[in-house]
Amino acid sequence: MAEEKGRTILVAVDEGDESAYALSWCLKNVVSDRDPRDTILLLYAKPARVTYAAMDATGYLFSPDVIATMDRYGNDVANSVMDKAKLVCKDLNDQVRVETRVEHGDPRDVICEVADQLKVDCLVMGSHGYGVIKRAFLGSVSNHCAQNVRCPVLIVKKPKSHQ
Repeated sequence: MAEEKGRTILVAVDEGDESAYALSWCLKNVVSDRDPRDTILLLYAKPARVTYAAMDATGYLFSPDVIATMDRYGNDVANSVMDKAKLVCKDLNDQVRVETRVEHGDPRDVICEVADQLKVDCLVMGSHGYGVIKRAFLGSVSNHCAQNVRCPVLIVKKPKSHQ
């Protein structure tokens, strides 16, 4: 008889306090039984570098040094986000497997693609709590994911008392 596989819970993380709160909430309420077969997959969607069609008089908008600096900064942000998320998970003490993944692209697309590719059991993400107007202009990553992934989506909103 084959051993039963644990759950894979995808937690989308970013620079905001909302995703850190969602991760903490998930650890306390979703994986509180600490099943060693479970896996928490921390996903950071690194935005793609913006490219511009317009060029300056030399034919380049940015020098290679500027592009390298922008790439380094993007990598530093990704590492910082992952370090912060792993720190939140430190109390698991190897009771639940924690994996990290950094992907490039629009967070809405990246999160949906990874959730579907890996056939995760649940997607957990924070909500910025934008109102109707801001959400209309900025879009909502959590709303997009809730509408487009095939697994259950848990959107955790940080209570006002924690802000």
